[in-house]
Amino acid sequence: MLVLASASPRRQELLRNAGIAFEVQPADIPEDPQLGERAEECAERLAREKALAVARQRPQDVVLGADTVVVVDGLILGKPSDAADAARMLRLLSGREHRVITGVCLVVSGQPSVASETTLVTVSEITEEEIAGYVASGEPMDKAGAYAIQGIASRWIPRIEGDYSNVVGLPVALVWRMLREISGQLPVAGCQKTSGF
Repeated sequence: MLVLASASPRRQELLRNAGIAFEVQPADIPEDPQLGERAEECAERLAREKALAVARQRPQDVVLGADTVVVVDGLILGKPSDAADAARMLRLLSGREHRVITGVCLVVSGQPSVASETTLVTVSEITEEEIAGYVASGEPMDKAGAYAIQGIASRWIPRIEGDYSNVVGLPVALVWRMLREISGQLPVAGCQKTSGF
C-alpha cells in the first residue's frame, strides 16, 4: 500500500486525479529550514523526515513524503505564521519570478529514495489592496509562499515554466516515475491491488 505522509488536501487530490491509490497518515515534524541550508536541501530533507517518521510505523508499506518551499532572492518561504507574514511574502513575490521546489521521498523497506522538482513561477504586480483582500480570504494561510496557484492567486500568475502540479504541492510525474523505478507494480486506483502496495 502507498501511504501519503501528509495531511495536505491538495496532495491527496493530485494523487486521486492521477488515479494513484493511497492511504493517508500525516507525519508530525517541524518544518523549519536549518541554518545555511539551501532550498533544495531543505525540501528534500523535510520530505525524507516525514516519510521516515511514518515508515517506522508502517514498515511493510511504501511511504511518500513531500515538502514544498518557495524561494525568492535566496529566501526560503514556507507557510506564513500569521496574516502579516502572509502579506510580507506576497509583497516579496509581487512583480517577480520565483522558484517552487518540492522535495519527494519514497521509503521502501526502510530505504529512502529522494528527489526534487523545481518550477519557475512569474507573478504580476499585486496591489496592497489586493494583498489585503487575498490575506483576508484565508487562502494563503497554509500554503508555502502564501498563495495557491489553483485558487484566487491564479489571477496574478501569467506564466510558469515546469510542472504545474509541483506548484500545487506534489510533482505527480516525478512521483509516478519514482514509483515505477522502485517497483514494476504500481498503485493504480480502480485496478486489482498488487503485492507491495
